[in-house]
Order: sequence, then C-alpha cells, then structure tokens
Amino acid sequence: MSARGTIRALVTASAVSGLLASGAGARTLDLADPQDAVTVSRKMGCSVKDNVPVVFHWTGRAYSRVPGEPDRHLFDVEGMNIRQCGTVTDPERGTGYRMVSRELMFYQDPETGAVLDRWTNPWSDETVKVYHVANDPVNMHPVYPVGAGGEPYAIPNAAVKGRWFSMPIEVPLFYRNPLGGAYQDYVGNKYHAMEIFDFSAEAETVLDGSTDTADAFVAWVRIADWLPWMKMGGRPGMMVLNATGRMLGGFSDLPPAMRERIEADYPAFTAPPPVDDRRPNETSWTYFKKQIDAESARPE
Repeated sequence: MSARGTIRALVTASAVSGLLASGAGARTLDLADPQDAVTVSRKMGCSVKDNVPVVFHWTGRAYSRVPGEPDRHLFDVEGMNIRQCGTVTDPERGTGYRMVSRELMFYQDPETGAVLDRWTNPWSDETVKVYHVANDPVNMHPVYPVGAGGEPYAIPNAAVKGRWFSMPIEVPLFYRNPLGGAYQDYVGNKYHAMEIFDFSAEAETVLDGSTDTADAFVAWVRIADWLPWMKMGGRPGMMVLNATGRMLGGFSDLPPAMRERIEADYPAFTAPPPVDDRRPNETSWTYFKKQIDAESARPE
C-alpha cells in the first residue's frame, strides 16, 4: 500500500471509530488524529452540522503609522462574518469540510461611534466618501484529513494551554494590486499586508466530541497599506487594525444597530452563501474597484 493509501486507511478507521464512540457517548477529540483535527478546525470556524449559519462579530480600532509622526487613531471598526460549512469527500483525501462566508466591516467615528459616510483626510484636508468592507464571498478551500501531498492534516501551532485551546494563524499577503497596472513586477506597488488571527476557546468544549461548535473568541490584527478610499496616493505609511470578537449563534445575535443597518443596506449579508458557491473571492480592493468603476460609468 502507498503512503497515501496507508494514511487514508488510518483516517477512515479513525472516522469509523469516532462514529462508534459518539454513538456510545461523548469522546475526547485527539489533535494528533487527522480526522479529529479536521473536526476541531471546523468547530473553531463554524458548526459540525451542515448548512448551519454561524456569525463572528468583532470591534476594534484602526491607526495610522507614518514615519516621523505619532500614530493616529483614525477609526473605530465593527465587523461581522456570516458563514456556514458543508461536508465534502474526496476518494484520496477522505471526508472534510468547506466553509463559505460573507463579511462586512464598518468604519466608525472614533469620538461618537457613528458609522462614517464621509471622512476628512487629516493630511490632505480633502473630504472623501467612505467605502466600508463588503466582501461577498469570502470562501475557503476544503480541509481534508489528508493533505494535497498525502500528508496527514494537523492544525499548525494549535495547543492546549491550561483550560484554553489556542489556534494562532498568520496570513502574509503579497499579490498583484487590482488597482495597479500590468507592470507591478517591474515597478512595485503590489498589495502587501499581514493578517494575524488568534482564535481561542475552552479546551473542554473544543475537544468534546458531542458539541457542534467551539464558542470561539478571536483577536485580529491587520497591518496593511492605506485604504484606497482614503486617497493617500504615494504617501509613506500604513494602517494597523486591532480588534477582538467572538462566535455568535447567528445573525439575530448581532447588536441591534448593526443588524438594522445590514437589513437596510446589505440584505444579502443576513445569510451566508450556499455551500456550493464557486464565485471568486472578493477583497476590500476588488470591491472598491467595482464601486469606483460603476460610479465612473454612470452618466453625469
């Protein structure tokens, strides 16, 4: 039997064993077991039940960092991601899951907390229109107990620390900027950012084979280029965002003010995409480009 075949057989046996154990009563999931690791990963992000919407909600602050001047608290932020998972199977890689989602984040006045429609740039004194984050979809590649190269799945850097389970994720981003031209390989201007997620939950809940979700908390840091709608041009500097949040049961558990704004202005975001959604992912930059292009195409 090939190495991949051996791993697949072990994973299949583990899955069967887990189903038998769950029928007899709850068992403790084992992070060293690839099938259990997939289950833990799924519980930290959504529900082990298919087509059950889950929401992450977060609040935080956004700062500027410019060489030679103090950091400025530019905005508060409030965001949500509504998602669901579906089971997927592969003859070589076993049974896993795929997560699909939509996400919104509003920029708020740091003094009043009001959602901003216009913002005065303190460096240029120009008042600009605010484009909030409205990314639809934000979907992930399937997660299987067997990796693409035949390796057993493991959650990188996941650990149990006392009563807490932690799952840190760093996402370095460096790719062609959709607002740039065709010559970025020669002149630079590629999009450059770092996303840092630190998920945590009570280990007892995460590793309990009878629970559907982990009731997870998240800390999120984003270090990135200026937001395009700020019209900063080539001014040196960057944005630093810091936020914390948690998993909620569903859309109805969001704060009332946010829920009402979504229902009025972003009704598609009251539910996740279907689990078979195959659209390309949206980013803040691609969404902004679509908005600007659409506005430019409108007759005067």
